[in-house]
Amino acid sequence: MEAGERSLQGKDVIKTLAEIYPQLYLIPGEEGAAAYADVVRAGQTPSRRSLAHFRGHALDSCVREETPAGTVPVITLGERADFEVFLQIMAHRCTCAQIPRTQGAAILDGVVNWTKIREHEAAYLAAGGTSEGWSDEFARFTADKANYKDALIVLSVGPYSAVDAARAGFSEEEWLSYSHAIRKAHECTHFICRRLYPALKDAVWDELVADAVGLWAAFGRFDRALEELFLGVEETGYVGGRLENYVSGDENRRERLDLLAQKVHATLCRFEEVVSDAGAPAPYELAIRLEEEIECWKQP
Repeated sequence: MEAGERSLQGKDVIKTLAEIYPQLYLIPGEEGAAAYADVVRAGQTPSRRSLAHFRGHALDSCVREETPAGTVPVITLGERADFEVFLQIMAHRCTCAQIPRTQGAAILDGVVNWTKIREHEAAYLAAGGTSEGWSDEFARFTADKANYKDALIVLSVGPYSAVDAARAGFSEEEWLSYSHAIRKAHECTHFICRRLYPALKDAVWDELVADAVGLWAAFGRFDRALEELFLGVEETGYVGGRLENYVSGDENRRERLDLLAQKVHATLCRFEEVVSDAGAPAPYELAIRLEEEIECWKQP
């Protein structure tokens, strides 16, 4: 989708995206993986142009989200199976990679867009360029990845952080709606912070900021208790949740999780103070404000 295009809903989403990213016509597996390089790297048209491997859903959508780091398409897929197939094709080069059940969203950065390349070729020729000179112009144009590579945010539909509605304190319908709002703002916050603060990357810190912004976007307030439920942390240590995804290895793992949980708890208490002092910022303004607190996270 380009900046001026409308939002998409329902089965138009995958159909329209496949016209831009034709690798979506491929089926994950040995044959699809073999054709992937020709389609993505060489710009060839797939011989098969069926999307029968996608189910489609009324909740499918694609909207363009304005952020301080630029505009990014946000794709929501209502069927979990479609979300997994989409990632297998777009993120895992059309292989049958296992998508963890705990993964509900992804940022795909550097997706080749041959439509942009072909549009530039047409403009180049219309302006008097020659077919013989196109190879040099192609090399010049593609030397800047921003000219032809896209970033996409892809979301599934389901309870956020695998926390069910009862534990979150909402009805099923309410929690699905809130979960989508949290997930969308969370991933957009990653998009913003990775571009504006590339040197500050830290997996756990990034999750704390993104969760906080997601909660603010969904509820208009920062709910520390809910974020601690997502992560499985308390003041005394780890009690079971998403935090374990960010601690690798087996040696002293429980001890490291408890220490990290205590640090997370202290940081989230600091977030409460920051949010209280911030007034009523827009969600992505809050992301930038919280990033300024990273020095407190770096302290032992």
